Amino acid sequence: MDEGSSSAAVSGVEVDTVGYRGVTACHAVGISYRQLDYWARTALVVPSIRDASGSGTQRLYSFRDLVVLKVVKRLLDAGVSLQNIRKAIETLRSRGVEDLAGITLISDGTTVYECRSPEEVVDLLQGGQGVFGIAIGGAFKEIQGSLSHLPAEPAAGAPVTTEVVEADDAGDSGVVGDELAARRARRRAG
Repeated sequence: MDEGSSSAAVSGVEVDTVGYRGVTACHAVGISYRQLDYWARTALVVPSIRDASGSGTQRLYSFRDLVVLKVVKRLLDAGVSLQNIRKAIETLRSRGVEDLAGITLISDGTTVYECRSPEEVVDLLQGGQGVFGIAIGGAFKEIQGSLSHLPAEPAAGAPVTTEVVEADDAGDSGVVGDELAARRARRRAG
Protein backbone atom coordinates (compact mmCIF):
# COMPACT_ATOMS: atom_id res chain seq x y z
CA MET A 1 0.00 0.00 0.00
CA ASP A 2 1.49 3.38 -1.06
CA GLU A 3 1.16 5.91 1.77
CA GLY A 4 2.52 8.73 -0.43
CA SER A 5 -0.81 9.54 -2.08
CA SER A 6 -3.71 9.79 0.29
CA SER A 7 -6.72 10.31 -1.95
CA ALA A 8 -8.02 10.29 -5.48
CA ALA A 9 -10.88 12.19 -7.07
CA VAL A 10 -13.88 10.22 -8.28
CA SER A 11 -16.62 12.28 -9.94
CA GLY A 12 -15.29 15.41 -8.20
CA VAL A 13 -15.50 13.77 -4.75
CA GLU A 14 -12.36 12.82 -2.86
CA VAL A 15 -12.19 9.16 -1.94
CA ASP A 16 -9.49 7.89 0.38
CA THR A 17 -7.38 5.27 -1.29
CA VAL A 18 -5.10 4.47 1.64
CA GLY A 19 -5.50 4.17 5.36
CA TYR A 20 -3.22 4.68 8.30
CA ARG A 21 -2.99 2.36 11.30
CA GLY A 22 -3.20 3.72 14.81
CA VAL A 23 0.55 3.80 15.45
CA THR A 24 1.15 5.74 12.23
CA ALA A 25 -1.70 8.14 13.09
CA CYS A 26 -0.18 8.74 16.53
CA HIS A 27 3.23 9.58 15.08
CA ALA A 28 1.75 11.82 12.38
CA VAL A 29 -0.44 13.76 14.81
CA GLY A 30 1.81 13.76 17.87
CA ILE A 31 -0.48 12.01 20.35
CA SER A 32 -0.20 8.87 22.41
CA TYR A 33 -1.83 5.60 21.38
CA ARG A 34 -3.81 5.76 24.62
CA GLN A 35 -5.32 9.13 23.57
CA LEU A 36 -6.12 7.80 20.10
CA ASP A 37 -7.79 4.72 21.53
CA TYR A 38 -9.82 6.76 24.03
CA TRP A 39 -10.97 9.24 21.38
CA ALA A 40 -12.06 6.37 19.11
CA ARG A 41 -13.86 4.45 21.89
CA THR A 42 -15.71 7.61 23.01
CA ALA A 43 -16.60 8.54 19.39
CA LEU A 44 -14.70 11.84 19.40
CA VAL A 45 -12.79 10.83 16.27
CA VAL A 46 -13.83 7.49 14.81
CA PRO A 47 -11.72 6.07 11.99
CA SER A 48 -13.66 6.42 8.76
CA ILE A 49 -12.01 3.60 6.82
CA ARG A 50 -12.17 0.79 9.37
CA ASP A 51 -13.03 0.76 13.05
CA ALA A 52 -11.84 -1.94 15.42
CA SER A 53 -14.30 -4.82 15.53
CA GLY A 54 -12.92 -6.93 18.31
CA SER A 55 -9.66 -8.28 19.59
CA GLY A 56 -6.89 -8.35 17.02
CA THR A 57 -8.47 -5.98 14.50
CA GLN A 58 -6.86 -2.65 13.74
CA ARG A 59 -8.43 0.72 13.14
CA LEU A 60 -7.65 2.36 9.82
CA TYR A 61 -7.71 6.17 9.66
CA SER A 62 -8.08 8.29 6.54
CA PHE A 63 -5.98 11.36 5.85
CA ARG A 64 -9.01 13.53 6.77
CA ASP A 65 -9.31 11.67 10.08
CA LEU A 66 -5.69 12.59 10.81
CA VAL A 67 -6.47 16.24 10.08
CA VAL A 68 -9.34 16.16 12.59
CA LEU A 69 -7.10 14.41 15.15
CA LYS A 70 -4.49 17.15 14.68
CA VAL A 71 -7.14 19.86 15.22
CA VAL A 72 -8.26 18.16 18.44
CA LYS A 73 -4.63 18.01 19.60
CA ARG A 74 -4.05 21.69 18.79
CA LEU A 75 -7.18 22.70 20.67
CA LEU A 76 -5.98 20.67 23.67
CA ASP A 77 -2.56 22.31 23.41
CA ALA A 78 -4.29 25.72 23.36
CA GLY A 79 -5.90 24.90 26.71
CA VAL A 80 -9.40 23.95 25.57
CA SER A 81 -10.81 21.13 27.69
CA LEU A 82 -11.58 17.81 26.02
CA GLN A 83 -15.18 18.25 27.20
CA ASN A 84 -15.47 21.56 25.30
CA ILE A 85 -13.78 20.10 22.23
CA ARG A 86 -16.23 17.22 22.27
CA LYS A 87 -19.16 19.63 22.62
CA ALA A 88 -17.89 21.75 19.70
CA ILE A 89 -17.52 18.70 17.45
CA GLU A 90 -20.94 17.38 18.49
CA THR A 91 -22.45 20.78 17.62
CA LEU A 92 -20.90 20.62 14.16
CA ARG A 93 -22.10 17.05 13.62
CA SER A 94 -25.63 17.89 14.82
CA ARG A 95 -25.76 20.54 12.09
CA GLY A 96 -24.92 17.85 9.55
CA VAL A 97 -21.25 18.79 9.11
CA GLU A 98 -19.70 15.45 8.27
CA ASP A 99 -16.41 16.72 6.84
CA LEU A 100 -14.82 18.30 9.90
CA ALA A 101 -11.53 18.63 8.01
CA GLY A 102 -13.06 21.42 5.90
CA ILE A 103 -13.99 23.61 8.89
CA THR A 104 -11.92 26.48 10.27
CA LEU A 105 -11.92 26.54 14.06
CA ILE A 106 -10.46 29.26 16.28
CA SER A 107 -10.18 29.34 20.04
CA ASP A 108 -9.35 31.69 22.86
CA GLY A 109 -8.32 28.76 25.05
CA THR A 110 -11.73 28.54 26.70
CA THR A 111 -14.28 28.20 23.96
CA VAL A 112 -14.23 27.05 20.36
CA TYR A 113 -15.48 29.13 17.45
CA GLU A 114 -16.30 28.13 13.89
CA CYS A 115 -15.14 30.68 11.35
CA ARG A 116 -17.71 30.45 8.56
CA SER A 117 -16.47 33.49 6.64
CA PRO A 118 -14.37 36.59 7.33
CA GLU A 119 -17.54 38.25 8.64
CA GLU A 120 -19.16 35.35 10.52
CA VAL A 121 -17.81 33.53 13.55
CA VAL A 122 -20.01 31.19 15.61
CA ASP A 123 -19.50 30.09 19.22
CA LEU A 124 -19.91 26.32 19.07
CA LEU A 125 -20.20 25.95 22.86
CA GLN A 126 -23.14 28.35 23.14
CA GLY A 127 -25.41 26.52 20.73
CA GLY A 128 -24.12 28.26 17.63
CA GLN A 129 -24.54 31.83 18.87
CA GLY A 130 -22.91 34.37 16.59
CA VAL A 131 -20.00 36.40 17.92
CA PHE A 132 -18.08 39.26 16.42
CA GLY A 133 -14.58 40.60 16.47
CA ILE A 134 -13.27 44.09 16.13
CA ALA A 135 -10.21 44.70 14.00
CA ILE A 136 -8.46 47.53 15.79
CA GLY A 137 -6.42 48.43 12.71
CA GLY A 138 -9.61 48.79 10.68
CA ALA A 139 -11.24 50.95 13.35
CA PHE A 140 -8.08 53.08 13.52
CA LYS A 141 -8.13 53.73 9.77
CA GLU A 142 -11.88 54.42 9.81
CA ILE A 143 -11.57 57.04 12.57
CA GLN A 144 -8.52 58.55 10.91
CA GLY A 145 -10.50 58.93 7.68
CA SER A 146 -13.47 60.46 9.50
CA LEU A 147 -11.25 62.97 11.31
CA SER A 148 -9.54 64.08 8.11
CA HIS A 149 -12.36 66.50 7.31
CA LEU A 150 -13.51 67.44 10.82
CA PRO A 151 -12.20 70.35 12.92
CA ALA A 152 -9.87 69.73 15.86
CA GLU A 153 -9.15 71.79 18.97
CA PRO A 154 -5.76 72.43 20.52
CA ALA A 155 -4.88 70.13 23.38
CA ALA A 156 -3.01 71.87 26.23
CA GLY A 157 -1.93 74.77 24.07
CA ALA A 158 -0.62 72.72 21.13
CA PRO A 159 -1.03 74.44 17.76
CA VAL A 160 -3.54 72.88 15.38
CA THR A 161 -3.34 73.11 11.63
CA THR A 162 -6.22 72.55 9.28
CA GLU A 163 -4.32 69.81 7.47
CA VAL A 164 -4.02 66.34 9.00
CA VAL A 165 -0.54 64.97 8.48
CA GLU A 166 0.38 61.33 9.00
CA ALA A 167 2.79 60.67 11.86
CA ASP A 168 5.37 59.32 9.42
CA ASP A 169 5.25 62.59 7.47
CA ALA A 170 5.15 64.78 10.58
CA GLY A 171 8.67 63.82 11.56
CA ASP A 172 10.03 65.41 8.40
CA SER A 173 8.03 68.63 8.39
CA GLY A 174 7.34 69.14 12.08
CA VAL A 175 3.63 69.78 11.32
CA VAL A 176 1.14 67.75 13.34
CA GLY A 177 -2.57 67.86 12.53
CA ASP A 178 -4.36 65.95 15.28
CA GLU A 179 -3.83 64.75 18.83
CA LEU A 180 -3.17 61.15 17.83
CA ALA A 181 -0.51 62.19 15.32
CA ALA A 182 1.01 64.52 17.93
CA ARG A 183 1.25 61.67 20.44
CA ARG A 184 2.90 59.43 17.86
CA ALA A 185 5.37 62.18 16.97
CA ARG A 186 6.21 62.76 20.66
CA ARG A 187 6.66 59.03 21.23
CA ARG A 188 9.03 58.74 18.29
CA ALA A 189 10.97 61.82 19.33
CA GLY A 190 11.82 60.29 22.63
